[in-house]
Amino acid sequence: MRISTAQMFHQNINSVTQKQSQTSQIIEQLSTGKRVNTAGDDPVAAAGINNLNQKNSVVDQFLKNIDYAKNRLSISESKLGSAATLASSVREQVLRAVNGSLTDSDRQTVADEMRGSLEELMAIANSKDESGNYLFGGFNTGSQPFEFDASGNAVYHGDSGVRESVVASGTTIGANIPGDLAFMNAANGLGDYSVNYLATQTGEFNVESAKVTDPATHVPDTYTFNMVGNDLEVRDSTNAVVTTVTAFDPNTPVSFNGIEVKLDGKPAPGDSFTMEHAPEVSLLDTINSAIALIEDPNKVNTPAGKSELAQMLNNIDSGMNQLDLARGVAGNSLKSLDSYAATHEEEQIVNNSALSMLEDLDYAEAITQLEQQQQALNAASSVFTKVGTVSLFDYI
Repeated sequence: MRISTAQMFHQNINSVTQKQSQTSQIIEQLSTGKRVNTAGDDPVAAAGINNLNQKNSVVDQFLKNIDYAKNRLSISESKLGSAATLASSVREQVLRAVNGSLTDSDRQTVADEMRGSLEELMAIANSKDESGNYLFGGFNTGSQPFEFDASGNAVYHGDSGVRESVVASGTTIGANIPGDLAFMNAANGLGDYSVNYLATQTGEFNVESAKVTDPATHVPDTYTFNMVGNDLEVRDSTNAVVTTVTAFDPNTPVSFNGIEVKLDGKPAPGDSFTMEHAPEVSLLDTINSAIALIEDPNKVNTPAGKSELAQMLNNIDSGMNQLDLARGVAGNSLKSLDSYAATHEEEQIVNNSALSMLEDLDYAEAITQLEQQQQALNAASSVFTKVGTVSLFDYI
């Protein structure tokens, strides 16, 4: 078969170029440490690598979300723990103020200490994270969530929003504790109604519980209890008589309109008190009211004052339970986040192991191939040089 000079040159050039390309590819693999740098290196492996990288990207985002949620919840849980400690201290101060041997000056000192604790508690409720966002504002993180209005009532400017962090496919966990859950929505210590005792009270009694026992027949209203002689009369907000308990016995609960009221002690004839529907109470309001009562020397040692303090102690206990509940929510969420983080980290290890098998370079094998390719390239170049110098005139 006749081979033209052009054909010979073309074949030799293709051979040298191919060897150079193969050598260059191995050099690139050695420099990157990867066996597959482009889809052309190994199409099947490249598809698997792309799939695993996408999975790792998703897992990385889950882990970032978990870190964000853990950071906020850890701070919130710590703040709520401090708040619970303060609330416990306030309870002890209220019990100390009940001591009849204290002077007005002593009680004022106790009230001042309680006011300092209340200010600390308010500062905790208005805590910010490292970015300057309010921790306990719900979705409203840009403005202060808590303050006292002109009447001395605690006002919550936040909402009940819980910001959900996606921590796994189809799974979210709340990354914050709303302020109303922690500081405002404590269950009423008496049940479903709060009691207002009158300064004219002379009998030694207080309401032990006031609960809705039959929601179907319950009529929410403000009720007035009057001790008329030996009978207990109950009137609604229109002053209409709801029920009259003749020969009232405090050992027997008073039931009306789906409500059951238990008294500890018996009102004296002429005593009255009112009761309004309030299934939830605010810890901040309760402490503020306790301070005002302790600072009033004309009321704190009266039967009405003692009854109010008993109710406030119940509500402080309920507020402390609410703080513990909110803290428990944060703790459970943190535990779940740790579990999801561990699962994702294990998944990353598996994915990275599979990636390593698909794309990592075997350096010993690659160096051997490089030496073989260099020898082949040198041989092809040498042959091309020799063949390229051959001329028919050399043989004439």
